[in-house]
Amino acid sequence: MDIWTGIMLLAIGVIAGGYGTIVGAGGGFIFVPALLILLNMDPVIAAGSGLVIVLINSLTGVIGYARQRRIDYHIALTIGISAFPGALLGVWLLRVYSSQYFYVIFATILVGLGLFLFSKNSPFGKRKASSDNNKPATLNNKWLIPLGLLMGVLSSYLGIGGGWLLVPILVYLFKVSTHKAAATSILSLCLYSTVGVMSQIYYGNINWMAVVFGGAGIIVGANIGVVVSQRLSGRVVMQMLSVLLVIIGFRMYFQ
Repeated sequence: MDIWTGIMLLAIGVIAGGYGTIVGAGGGFIFVPALLILLNMDPVIAAGSGLVIVLINSLTGVIGYARQRRIDYHIALTIGISAFPGALLGVWLLRVYSSQYFYVIFATILVGLGLFLFSKNSPFGKRKASSDNNKPATLNNKWLIPLGLLMGVLSSYLGIGGGWLLVPILVYLFKVSTHKAAATSILSLCLYSTVGVMSQIYYGNINWMAVVFGGAGIIVGANIGVVVSQRLSGRVVMQMLSVLLVIIGFRMYFQ
């Protein structure tokens, strides 16, 4: 890897870390597409490297959000621990099934979720977005456990963490405020991405040079994201997530 590629990954890491921390999705959902599109990296290696980036992002973000007291530890720990077996399953699935369909599946999920979030948080909407509510969670632990399993599988298989799906679920089904959902998602990511990363290291699915340069940027960006998130409304946070998901998804269709 040449120095200019390293600098490019560093810059992408800063953007991914900031965005990922604000929306609670980890930096992988920007970093993995960057590896696939810009470096033409093998999907398996990109997913493994992206998962390490997610772990670095979540570790940095958790420290900042813990100081702001935004994390719901009950939800985060239940989902995070429940995701452990799912994370192992995701790594196995990635090894036995990875083809050009990886791009199609990835892009379709991102675009569909992005359009849903944008419609719910459109600046032209008449109603106040539900993402700004502060109602307590309405679903009990029996739903948190299978949700954790799903997050673990998606995190390891796609290498982008599961926060891009977990945050909307916490907001629209569990009625958690957007800022608390993002912070809670970051702690969950920190837990179950650790299992996935250990598995990816075992299988040798990581490009460490990409992780070093990208991870340095992620740390800087995550700290910036924690500070900036305090100045943004819940609706703006969801708009940021929706627009970014749609853009990345459409670009993936052309890979």
